[in-house]
Amino acid sequence: MKQDAVNVAQLQEFDEIVDVRSPSEYELDHIPGAINCPVLSDEERARVGTIHAHESAFAAKKIGAALVARNIGQHLEEAFADKPKRWRPLIYCWRGGQRSASMTSVLRQTGWDARRLGGGYKAFRRHVINDTDHLVARLSLNVICGLTGSGKSALLRALKDEGGQVLDLESIAEHRGSVLGAVPGSTQPGQKMFESRVWQALNSFDPSRQVYVEAESRRIGDLRLPQSLMHAMRASQCVTLQASTAVRVQLLLREYRHLVSSPAELTPRLDALVWLHGRKRVAQWNALASANDWETLVRELLERHYDPAYRKSSLSNYAEMTHAATLKVTEASPDEFVTLAQNLIAEEPARRASAAGHARIVA
Repeated sequence: MKQDAVNVAQLQEFDEIVDVRSPSEYELDHIPGAINCPVLSDEERARVGTIHAHESAFAAKKIGAALVARNIGQHLEEAFADKPKRWRPLIYCWRGGQRSASMTSVLRQTGWDARRLGGGYKAFRRHVINDTDHLVARLSLNVICGLTGSGKSALLRALKDEGGQVLDLESIAEHRGSVLGAVPGSTQPGQKMFESRVWQALNSFDPSRQVYVEAESRRIGDLRLPQSLMHAMRASQCVTLQASTAVRVQLLLREYRHLVSSPAELTPRLDALVWLHGRKRVAQWNALASANDWETLVRELLERHYDPAYRKSSLSNYAEMTHAATLKVTEASPDEFVTLAQNLIAEEPARRASAAGHARIVA
C-alpha cells in the first residue's frame, strides 16, 4: 500500500469522502455519505476507452490526463473552493488506481492532508459483504410481527422517536414490502446500494442494546435481504402486534393515503394480483377504488389476500413466533404506539436476559 493510501477501517477518520468515479458508477453504489466529484464523466470515460481500444494506450492516457486535469481544476474552483487548510478528505475510485491517485496528488500539493482508499470501491464492497455477517452476529434483534395493518411501521417510528435502536428495512429499501408498497416519487436503490445502506445502519448500533426490526420476507420489492440478516431475524425473539380489523383498516388508510388521493395509481398494482385472485375479483376491487369505497376495499384486501398469506408464511419462517409476547393495539392513534414503544424499551433488559438464557440452554 502506498504512503497516501488507507484502508476501509479508517473511513471515520476523515472530514469528507470523495468519490471520483463517473456519475453512473456513483449512482449504482457508493460509500454512504460520499460526494461525487468525477475526474472523468461517463462520456469522457467512454471516449478514453475507445481511443485506448482503437489507437493506443499512450494516446488514451494523453487525452485522459488532459480531461482529468481540467475536471480536477473545476472541482478546486467549485466543490473545494471553501475548504479550510485543516480539511482532511478521503478519495476513492474503482480500484484505488490512477483516478483517485491523480485527485489525491493535486489536493496534497495544494496543502490538504488528502488520502486515498487502498483498493478503492472494490475494497469497500468486499468489506460490506464480509462485515455485514459480523455485525449481524453481534446484535440482539427483536422482530416486530403482526398481520398487515397492525401498525408495525408505526411502532418502529415510535420506537425510534423514543430512543430505541431501529433497523427500518422498508425505509432503507424505499418500499413498503407488499404489492402496494412502492413509495410515490421514489425509486428503489440498486441491490449493492441497498446492502451498503444496511451495513451503514448495522454499523451504527450499540450491541449492548436491542435492535427492533419488522418481520420481512426475503425480498422487499425488488431487493434481497442479506442472507445472514434474514437468518438472524428468523431465529430472533418476536413481539406480535394484535389489532382488530377496524383498527387495521384505519391504520392502512393512513399509511397508504397517497393511493387514496390518487386511485389511478392503484389499478396496475391490483392488476398484479389477477393471477392469484382472478379477473372478476380484481375488477370488483378496482370498482371499489373508483367508487372511493376505501374501507370496504381495504377490508377485502386484508381478509382475502394479506391475512391468508401472512398466516401461511410467518409461523413457518419465524421460529420464535409461538413464544412471542402479544401487544394489543386498541386504536389507530399515534399516542397508542408511543406507549407501546416506551413499554418495549423499558423491558429491554429483561428480554436480553431471557434471550441469553435461551442461548445457553440451546448451546
